[in-house]
Formats: sequence, structure tokens, C-alpha cells
Amino acid sequence: MSEPEVVRHPDDEALASAVADELARQIQSAVAERGVAHVVLTGGGIGIKSLIKLRETSERIGLDWSPVHLWWGDERFLPDRDRDRNETQACEALIDHIGVPSHQVHPMPASDGADGDQVDHAATRYSQELAVAARGAGPVPAFDVCLLGVGPDGHVASLFPGLAQVHDDEAAAVGVHDSPKPPPHRVTLTLPSIGAARQVWLLAAGEGKAEAVRLGLAGGSVDEAPVAGARGSERTVFWLDEDAASQI
Repeated sequence: MSEPEVVRHPDDEALASAVADELARQIQSAVAERGVAHVVLTGGGIGIKSLIKLRETSERIGLDWSPVHLWWGDERFLPDRDRDRNETQACEALIDHIGVPSHQVHPMPASDGADGDQVDHAATRYSQELAVAARGAGPVPAFDVCLLGVGPDGHVASLFPGLAQVHDDEAAAVGVHDSPKPPPHRVTLTLPSIGAARQVWLLAAGEGKAEAVRLGLAGGSVDEAPVAGARGSERTVFWLDEDAASQI
């Protein structure tokens, strides 16, 4: 588990641009070293803004998406193409405009999919898809970069303070039934799955995230702030604007 480092930018615009440029470089490096790149996407305001910037960077440098696999850290368990799904927003911001092969885009199941309204079955299905991609090397592939937003309450993905899923160390992905943030039903990666990533990047913008960032950097109880348990195996980076960094 790596020690966190902080990268600060003056505002969310500069932050998103920097995240996009560095992510493009990390994708190119992973492909050069291993022939493939696995990236976990996130939603939220700064997450989607970063994906829009990544689309611009990709077009500017001619990024080759053919060896890239895209995953999600969590998803609202809603019907396919619902406006509130992270997948829908990511497709509009990035995926629909790049040449990533469709079979290498791995959205979490929707509530009108094969599992119906059974969110636990949907989580099991995603865990199985992750295991297949890992090719026997573990329950999940070694993600090159896992992007995570930071909630004002210190949650990451759909791992919220006080929920039992924060302590799940067996499943790669789990269903959430009682999210304090609507909708109540979600699918999320577990902390061990997040920790399998070579790099975990935590994105936060705005003064409302400052306390959560402080708790995350302090590395305290994951019951109080799950962000404190989000660490990459090689590198953990808190990407912040000045407002989100105001308490450190």
C-alpha cells in the first residue's frame, strides 16, 4: 500500500486538464510496457469534467484506444442509459467519441438487464467479468489507474461511512441496498479491488470536499471515512483544487 501524495491546482478547470493529460500518459506507458491498459472510471462533477478533457487530449495526441479496457468503480443501479448512470455520462463525455472497442468497455449491470432488480446478482456478474479479465492472476485485473471521486462524507465509489460493504474483503464487487445518497441500490468495487490498482487517483474539487480530503490523507478509520482506505499498490494521488486542499 502506497503513501498518498498531493497534487494541487488552482481551480477545477486546471485540475481536470492536468488529470486528463497525466492519464493519457499513463495509458501510453502501460500499453508500451504490457501491451494493455486497464482504467477504472468515476463519475461526479470533477470526474466527468476530467473525461471531457481526456477526450480533448486524446484527439490532440492521437491516443490509441485499441489496447485499453475501461471499468467503473461504482454505478447507480438504474435502467440502461438512465441519465444518472455514470456509464451514460461517461459515454457522452468520452467513450462515444473514441476508438475503444466496445467489448473492452465494461459497464456495471443496469437494473433492466439480465439480473432484473437483483443488485447482488448484478454485483456477482461484475465480479465474474473482472475475474475473467484478470486471467487467473487474481479476482480483478491489476488496474493501471483507478479514478475515484471523493464525497463530502468521505465516501469513495459507493462505499459509504458506516456501511458493512466498507469491510467486505471477499468479493470483488458488491451490491449496496441502503446508500444514504439516492438511489439506494448501487454496485461498487470493494476496497481490496480498489487496492489492486497500481495507481489510485482521488479527485476532489470544492470547499465542500476539504474535510473529507483531510480525513483521507490522515489514513484514519474507514468506518468514518472510506477514502482513508483507498490506496494504490504503487502510487496514491490526491488530485485537488485549492478549495479542496484548504484543510491540509
